[in-house]
Amino acid sequence: QVQLVESGGGLVQAGGSLRLACVSSGSTYAMGWFRQALGKERDFVAAISWNGGSTSYADFVKGRFAISRDNNKNTVYLQMNNLKPEDTAVYYCAGSLFTTARTDLQEYDYWGQGTQVAVSS
Repeated sequence: QVQLVESGGGLVQAGGSLRLACVSSGSTYAMGWFRQALGKERDFVAAISWNGGSTSYADFVKGRFAISRDNNKNTVYLQMNNLKPEDTAVYYCAGSLFTTARTDLQEYDYWGQGTQVAVSS
């Protein structure tokens, strides 16, 4: 069983930046980030293929967020810039047994416990 542990969340002012990290206890292929605001469904944010060769982003983060991975460290990152109050949510790391970047949460097999991101106006 693969375990995913996120870190890097916190409170930041609008316009600020945060970098989330997710460490995996084992090998996974495609990795993704999702977020869930209070009272809302879990939404896709970004995904990356097994070798980092391709990425996919939700429209609402394009140009602001960047996903990357370091397979030597079994770690995936989410660099979040120009944060907005509407980015406030719990951010979840996910691992898939697919090799290509996936946007559907049903295609992910492993989930982290989440890390809170709060953006003040």
